Amino acid sequence: MTVDLLVIGGGATGATVALEAVRRGLSVTLVEAGDIARGTSSRSTKLLHGGVRYLELAFKRLDWRQLQLVREALGERGFWLEAVPFLAHRLELLLPTAGFLQQAYYGVGLSLYDLLAGRRGIGASRWLGREAVRQQLPELAHGFSGVAYSDGQFDDARLNLLIVRTAAALGVTVHTRTRVVELLRQGDRLAGAVVEDARSCERRELPARVVLNATGIGADAIRRLADPDQPPRLQASRGMHVVLKANLCPGGTGLLIPSTEDGRVLFMLPFFGRTLVGTTDTPCPLEEANRSSAEEEAYLLSYVRRWFPEHGEPEVASRWAGARPLLRPAAAATGDTATGNTATVVREHEVETLPSGLISVMGGKWTTCRPMALDGLEAVAAQLGRPLGEPAGPAPILGSAATPEATRRELMALEQRLLEHHPQALVRHLLASHGLEAEAVLACAATPQECEPLSAVIPLTAAEVRHAARHEWARSPEDVLARRCRLSFVDTAEAERLTPRVQELLDQELAAATTSGSPTSHQKNP
Repeated sequence: MTVDLLVIGGGATGATVALEAVRRGLSVTLVEAGDIARGTSSRSTKLLHGGVRYLELAFKRLDWRQLQLVREALGERGFWLEAVPFLAHRLELLLPTAGFLQQAYYGVGLSLYDLLAGRRGIGASRWLGREAVRQQLPELAHGFSGVAYSDGQFDDARLNLLIVRTAAALGVTVHTRTRVVELLRQGDRLAGAVVEDARSCERRELPARVVLNATGIGADAIRRLADPDQPPRLQASRGMHVVLKANLCPGGTGLLIPSTEDGRVLFMLPFFGRTLVGTTDTPCPLEEANRSSAEEEAYLLSYVRRWFPEHGEPEVASRWAGARPLLRPAAAATGDTATGNTATVVREHEVETLPSGLISVMGGKWTTCRPMALDGLEAVAAQLGRPLGEPAGPAPILGSAATPEATRRELMALEQRLLEHHPQALVRHLLASHGLEAEAVLACAATPQECEPLSAVIPLTAAEVRHAARHEWARSPEDVLARRCRLSFVDTAEAERLTPRVQELLDQELAAATTSGSPTSHQKNP
């Protein structure tokens, strides 16, 4: 069957394109070469934010594009905080200052940051004296006052997954572990793709009226399938993170270091009872973009020691890197910027349509995946020759109710019911990961014991592993431990300890699915 739209890439942008397209009445197929959110979309700094750095650059360089990006991202920050309150929450961040002039400078800037958020503002910035700073960050170096402001913190991988599941529930056909190896053509126009299943190596054709490329840092590879002579448009920039075993933010307030010696911005954030430190911004070859760097880890730890001198030697529990797909100007697309400075590149996006009809949505960042998707759909509508119009009705993200108010109300009621039978840590974990779907997760348990936590770091249960295999496309321990829950990102050693048990549970589920004839890599309405 020929569908209206084939979306290549199951990251944040591709998932949102698929969701917004099916909401507007299109028939949609989504293909992902690996697991949902395997790449950049699970490797962010976990912030929904406008970008304080971009606001400062906007005024220093009189760059209107930076200011537009900040305003758009702040609106989207508010949207996601309302849409998925169980996955995203307000987080206060401290910007430390050493004197009155510095405090006034940052105070004025952050007041403008609040103002740009408009009706989607989430709290006014405030000045903190030295004693208040010490209460929030007891081990911070002495002598700092500061300005505190608000942004959003979220679980990037789970939001990506729930967007895809919501799209599937509305009719999108989802193929995971399915790689595009060729683009189909009718004359000089694209007409779909040939895909290959990663496990069986079976190939098949997926006909489509329009093909949209949303593969992040892999976008140039798909563009070259459509036209081998296309110059590259993306520059990968590696963002390195480490997680410390200690909680340096016991008051719940994160730290923003506004300017390092080389002009970067660093965050130190509360993260599952530990501390997330990041991120670097290092241009690199594409194949190295998601690899951890010992040099960059040392760089991050040097700032931990400098800002928290009373803490002693920081102990790293996990580390990861993620690639930013930075957009090269079209005029400079043939140049080599692999060794250039990417710290000040505007995080804007572009929708490109090649003569063959391939639509590529490139650049941008997690917070603005929805405007990126809507811009991509304008190009889709142009190719289909008809306007798509507005969605037929609301489509809350799976785990949410019809309105933010109803979601919060129903979450409170669900929490009270679950606390009657389960420990508080487990209930909070289930609600924070699955929202109103928490009871469906527990229902996957084969025995009551499978509702008991397997780890003291993150209370993952056997029931949750089974749910991930049955309903969330999980096929490997990494899928479960890195993306269905965040244990691999919080404590690598603990994730390795649980790997055999998770593999055993997945083997049971996959054997049962094979016996019953249930789908594996391809699921619709999971």
